[in-house]
Amino acid sequence: MNDRIVLENVSKFYGEILGVNRVNLSIPPGITSLVGPNGSGKTTLMNLMTGLVRPTRGEIRVLGYRTNESEVLFKILGYCTQFDAFPKGLTGFQFVYSYLRLGGRDSEAASQLAWRAIERVNLAEAATRNIAAYSKGMRQRIRLAQALAHDPRVLVLDEPLNGLDPLARSEMIALFRSAAAQGCYVIISSHILHEVDVISDQVILLSNGYVVAEGQIHSVRSEIQEHPAQILIRCSRPRELAAKTMACNQTIEVCIHHDERGLLVKTRDADGLYLMLNQVALNGIEIESVAPADDDVNSVYEYLIGNDGVVR
Repeated sequence: MNDRIVLENVSKFYGEILGVNRVNLSIPPGITSLVGPNGSGKTTLMNLMTGLVRPTRGEIRVLGYRTNESEVLFKILGYCTQFDAFPKGLTGFQFVYSYLRLGGRDSEAASQLAWRAIERVNLAEAATRNIAAYSKGMRQRIRLAQALAHDPRVLVLDEPLNGLDPLARSEMIALFRSAAAQGCYVIISSHILHEVDVISDQVILLSNGYVVAEGQIHSVRSEIQEHPAQILIRCSRPRELAAKTMACNQTIEVCIHHDERGLLVKTRDADGLYLMLNQVALNGIEIESVAPADDDVNSVYEYLIGNDGVVR
């Protein structure tokens, strides 16, 4: 299929070490998140899609192109790795510009495209500075600019929100959505369940090199809806809030912090709890902060596949 990213019975072994095994996927346009803890196979899968590693067996096609057709593939694909390595002495602009020149653009076109990509990631003011002086978040954004610069139809982004402050994360999410709305295939890896929920049209859950669930975000969430969420609340009157929280049918457990300034709530209905907190705040209990206490997906995996690695 020329309108999909297709993996057919794909496996990758590094000697005796498993990277991914028997992966069958057909990825449509939109934002697709590869989710899993470290070592689950996310980066291996991305390296396979981009042709940086070859499968031990199986076949991969990206919009009809085989991944060994690298010259053609990288005209339609942009890859932003999670590795923080840059040629010494380059400014942000030179980093993006040189990539475009290597891709065959003339100097004028490369300059225009480089500046446009840098502006898209809001890094224009720092573009003439040496990358060595960039913060971690700025280095992440200049890598995104390089991946975006040639207007690829497929964007493969390995942990693209790492190191970004909340404002920059919001801007990048808006950028990913804009690209997807224009028909781009945006493949993102993450181990943060909250990010996935906000960003994704579809999700692929990976564990130990295997795909354990896939589909649109709502259908995948339904597979884990019985898994209780843990929510950390800082507030002015935690004992009063604990009593109100325990009155909710879906609350499993409430623990008050030793400093008497907050509580940890375990619930099967996080959305209902958030609505209840809105009402509580209007009635006089000062809510300082509310945050998921189990944002990463490790706890979800324990629920989905258990400690024995068997899918439930």
